[in-house]
Amino acid sequence: MKVSAKLNNLRVAPRKVRIVAKLVKGMAINDAFDQLDIHIRKTAPYMKKLLESAIANGENNFGIDKDNMFISDVVVDAGPTLKRWRARAFGRAGKILKRTSKIELVISERVEGKGRKTKEEIEKEKQAKIEAQKKVVKEREKADKKATETNKVIKADSTRIVKKDTEKEGRKGDEKSWKNKIFRRKSM
Repeated sequence: MKVSAKLNNLRVAPRKVRIVAKLVKGMAINDAFDQLDIHIRKTAPYMKKLLESAIANGENNFGIDKDNMFISDVVVDAGPTLKRWRARAFGRAGKILKRTSKIELVISERVEGKGRKTKEEIEKEKQAKIEAQKKVVKEREKADKKATETNKVIKADSTRIVKKDTEKEGRKGDEKSWKNKIFRRKSM
């Protein structure tokens, strides 16, 4: 079974993307990750993210085992080109072409059907994930309620403290306030 993932409008020229694409084509998933981790080209992190997306598509939508996957094909095409102008000598203008790329990464199984999950198993896993997410949301709501209650108590205590501090400052007298120091200066 073949599973694909696409990346459109990547702001890197297609010929630069093809260098990394040729590197990982035909590799096993783990080897491709290792190569993309150490590769210094600008497109390596984008290819890695695209590879993760393709793996997630295969695992979640079709139940394919991650250990049984390999990159069967990587297609890199030119996307829309952004046209810009630059001032040149004698009042002329020079064209600047900022090229973009479209990448399609296709993953296949080495041994057809090995370790693949059935549709029922995939549905059960999805339901379990949904229930786990609901549980996490409920716990967060409880924690937020507790936090707001404690914040109310802290705010009430802090307002009392602030009021006491301002009362003390007012009693100290006007001689030590910074306003008096400024306006006490003699004019010429």
